[in-house]
Amino acid sequence: MTRPLVVKLTAGLEAPERANQAFTVAAAAVAAGAPVSMWLTGEAVWFAVPGRAEELRLELATPLPDLLGVLGGSLTVCTQCAQRRDLVGADLLPEVRVAGAATFVEEALADDAQAIVY
Repeated sequence: MTRPLVVKLTAGLEAPERANQAFTVAAAAVAAGAPVSMWLTGEAVWFAVPGRAEELRLELATPLPDLLGVLGGSLTVCTQCAQRRDLVGADLLPEVRVAGAATFVEEALADDAQAIVY
């Protein structure tokens, strides 16, 4: 059985390589059959707003909208991070959920889960 992977991204457009790497690793894990939970915190929450993923352009990298398509319903936006940016659920992509630190900790501490922070 493949271990669950919890990926937390804290960077946005100010760190395109780090942001793209987090999404690439998460998408690769999905392709490998792993259950993936991708958390967007800090400036990364903007990637969950329709049209914003297209702003990340990185040479030789898979376009972020394509990676988001692979991740589907495994995206979570930090509650407080969204609130700090005046974002509510209706502002986000339809498949994105909003949850807080307790949910992140629960997922990260689940049996056999592997957490990675970018």
